Amino acid sequence: MDLEREFEQTVAADHRVEPRDWMPDGYRATLVRQIAQHAHSEIIGMQPEGNWISRAPSLRRKAILLAKVQDEAGHGLYLYAAAETLGADREELTEKLIAGRQKYSSIFNYPTLTYADVGVIGWLVDGAAICNQVPLCRTSYGPYARAMIRVCKEESFHQRQGYELLMTMMSGTEQQRALVQESVDRWWWPSLMMFGPPDAESSNTEQSMLWRIKRHTNDELRQRFVDMSVPQAAKLGVTLPDPHLVWNAERGHHDFGEIDWTEFWQVVKGAGPCNAQRVEHRRKAHEDGAWVREAATAYARKKEQAA
Repeated sequence: MDLEREFEQTVAADHRVEPRDWMPDGYRATLVRQIAQHAHSEIIGMQPEGNWISRAPSLRRKAILLAKVQDEAGHGLYLYAAAETLGADREELTEKLIAGRQKYSSIFNYPTLTYADVGVIGWLVDGAAICNQVPLCRTSYGPYARAMIRVCKEESFHQRQGYELLMTMMSGTEQQRALVQESVDRWWWPSLMMFGPPDAESSNTEQSMLWRIKRHTNDELRQRFVDMSVPQAAKLGVTLPDPHLVWNAERGHHDFGEIDWTEFWQVVKGAGPCNAQRVEHRRKAHEDGAWVREAATAYARKKEQAA
């Protein structure tokens, strides 16, 4: 009872819960689930853009994209390390991902069909990620919050890179402008789905808010993203594919159309365009890298014995 009271007081005072502190089993399990899903998303998220590294139109664009994909790998590393402070095993988390027992962001189950997708992912997908992740810098669990500081700084840079690429393409040929618009048409709605189901259907939001793991609900973050994206789209010169998107002066926010939640749940449950491909690629990479893990373990054991 005393430990639980101390935990509640720590959270209520906006202080950080640290790995050696007592915490409820539900709090630990919620964090492991969320951090693992976040880490898996960073690693799986390397695939859609990595697909364009060899086909980027210039050495500068290749270097930018390569650096971004490398950053995503680093983000996954920070997050897996944060999950380990909760007693999770990184190997076990990866096995759960490959077996389909843990999820990753629905957005990465869509294909990157043109080079314009690289820019639109930077602008919309990373923009949505920033809306989601900046509040996590104030999440109640210390290692997760500290990891998110660097992640958010790099994600902000990725968004600017994507926006710069789109500005360049929109200043180019009619064909390039058409590619950007077509890409925006495909990625807008999946980007809105990134925030998760509506609050009324989110089984985890209420408790996560009480524990201050989350600071805002899914719908609050989605609204923030829409309000942020509309003026950016106007500056780019693209049209967002939503005839119901309009400024509501009374609310002080943009109204927008209904999301296709049937599509969202199909993708989450494994029936998206690239679900099987993404997981199979991750499984193969994990198996191909087994010798590296074995060699590192053997070397560490040898050093320990020598010491």
